[in-house]
Amino acid sequence: MGRKIYLLYLIEAAIVLFIISLLMLLILPNLGSQRQKAVETHATAMVSTVQTQIDLYSNEHPENGSITMNNLVAEGYLTAKQAQKVKDLNITVANNEAHK
Repeated sequence: MGRKIYLLYLIEAAIVLFIISLLMLLILPNLGSQRQKAVETHATAMVSTVQTQIDLYSNEHPENGSITMNNLVAEGYLTAKQAQKVKDLNITVANNEAHK
C-alpha cells in the first residue's frame, strides 16, 4: 500500500512539473516582446520630451536659429542623464526637430 502512494505522489509531481514547464514556455516569449515594446515606448517618449524642450528653448531664445543638444544641456533644458539617454537611443536634432 505504501509503495502505491509513493508512486502516486511521484506521478503527481511529474504532472505538476510538466504543467509548470508548459506555462513557462508560453509566458517567456511574451515577456521578451513586452520588453521590446517598452523600449520602443520609452524612445518615443524621449523624442517627445526633446521636442518639447526644443520648442520651449526656441520660444525663450528666438535669436538662436539652429538648436543643438549642446544648447539644451548648457541652458538646463535637458539634464546630463537625459542627454546621455538621447545619445544612447540615437535621437538626433535637425532643423529644430527631434528625430529617432
